[in-house]
Amino acid sequence: MSTRTLITGGLVITASDELPVDVLVEDGRVAALATRGSHGWTADRVLDATGKYVIPGGVDAHTHMEMPFGGTLASDSFETGTRAAAWGGTTTIVDFAIQPKGGTLAEGLDTWHEKAAGRCAVDYGFHMIMSDVNESSLKEMDTLVSSGVTSFKLFTAYPGVFFSDDGQILRAMQRAGANGGLVMAHAENGLAIDVLVEQALARGERDPRHHGEVRKALLEAEATHRVIKLSQVAGAPLYVVHVSAREAVAELTRARDDGLPVFGETCPQYLFLSTDNLAEPDFEGAKYVCSTPLRPKEHQEVLWRGLRTNDLQVVSTDHCPFCFKGQKEMGREDFSKIPNGMPGVENRMDLLHQAVVDGHIGRRRWIEVACATPARMFGLYPKKGTIAPGADADIVIYDPHAEQTMSARTHHMNVDYSAYEGKRVTGRVETVLSRGVPVIDDRVYTGRAGHGSFLRRDLCQYV
Repeated sequence: MSTRTLITGGLVITASDELPVDVLVEDGRVAALATRGSHGWTADRVLDATGKYVIPGGVDAHTHMEMPFGGTLASDSFETGTRAAAWGGTTTIVDFAIQPKGGTLAEGLDTWHEKAAGRCAVDYGFHMIMSDVNESSLKEMDTLVSSGVTSFKLFTAYPGVFFSDDGQILRAMQRAGANGGLVMAHAENGLAIDVLVEQALARGERDPRHHGEVRKALLEAEATHRVIKLSQVAGAPLYVVHVSAREAVAELTRARDDGLPVFGETCPQYLFLSTDNLAEPDFEGAKYVCSTPLRPKEHQEVLWRGLRTNDLQVVSTDHCPFCFKGQKEMGREDFSKIPNGMPGVENRMDLLHQAVVDGHIGRRRWIEVACATPARMFGLYPKKGTIAPGADADIVIYDPHAEQTMSARTHHMNVDYSAYEGKRVTGRVETVLSRGVPVIDDRVYTGRAGHGSFLRRDLCQYV
C-alpha cells in the first residue's frame, strides 16, 4: 500500500538551499516540496518540524565495521554500527571490503556481503581495499566497477599488511583511469615509519604519545605528494583519505590549484582532538591511537580553512572502534601494538553542527561536506545526499537548539569509551527516516536489522 508522510514547519537545508518548505514523502522517496499553506497535501503521518532543521541523512563514506586489525576485530558489527549511525543522523555508510592476501577481490567482497546482509539498519555500500595488486586483481577491478563497487583503496602504509609499492599503485591508478573507478589512498610513508617505530622502541619510548611522534606529518605530506604525482602520471583521479596534517593539505591545495582531479577527506578527530589527547596519562592516550595520527592543535585551523576553501571536500569518520579494555590494552607495553582506530560514526553530524555554531563553517557547507559531496564523490547522488523530488527519503529532523553531553554512557556504538567524553554540543538528532521508514522516532529507536539495503554505486560524479 502507498504510504505518505508530510514533514511540515521546518527549515529544509541542503548543500545549495535553505528553504522554509514542507516535504512530502511517498513510497520511500521525496515526492515534492512546497511552501507551507500552498499545497493542501494529506498524509498518513504528519511530522511537525517547527523550529527544527530538515536535512538529508548523513553519508559516511569511510567506516570499518567488523574489521580485523592487529590480531583483533573492530568492536562494532554492521548491526550495532549502523544502528549507532542512525542515532547520529547518518543514513548511508560506505564500508571497506578487504581483499585477503593472496586471494581475489571477489573473495573479499563476498566476505563483506556475508557480514552485512540482513544486519544493517541503514543503507550501505562497499569500497575495496586492494592488498595484493597483480594482473588478476587488476582485471577484477573492471568487474567490481560494473557491479557497483567503484572505488579502490591502496596503502603506502602498513608494510606486510596492506602496503603497495609505487609500481602497484600506479598500475591500479591506470586501471581506474580506464574503467572509471576512483583510487583512494592512505598516504603515509610506511617504510620510513617502521624505522622510526623500531628506533623509538629501542629507546624505551613505549607510551601512546609516541604513536603520533613516529608517524610524522612530513611523512604524511611526502606520501600525499607521491600519490598525487602517480595519479598525474596515470591520468586518473585521486581521493586521499583521513588527511590530518597541514603539510598534506598544502600538497592537495597545490595539486588542485594546478587543476588536477585530486580530492581530500578529513575526519572529526583531526578537527576536534590533538596530540594532547594522545599524551593523556595512565595509558588513556591509547583511546586516541589512529592512523593517520592526531596532530598538534595548530593543524586544526588549516583543516578548517581547507574545508571552507574546498581544498578538503569531505568529512568522514574512519569509524574503526576498539574497546579500551582488552583491545587497546594489547599495546600497554608497546604503542605499536595498540589497535589503530577510533569510534565516531554516531558523533559526526553533531560535531559538524557544533562547527556551524562555532563559526567554522556555514549550515549549507555542513550538509555539503557530510551529505552531498560524499554522495557525489562515490556515485550515490541524487539518490542520497539531498532532499529533492525523486531522492530517497533519507531525512533527519534536527533540533539545532537542544544541548547534549557526549558520553560512553549514552552513545550507541559498541565501544566502552567516547573519544569526546564530556564534550557539550548544541544540536541533536530528533527523528530519522531511511527511505521513508522511521529509524529514530522522536528519540526512540524504531529501526531494525535488515532494513538497510546494499547500494550499487555509480562512478564518481566529479570526474
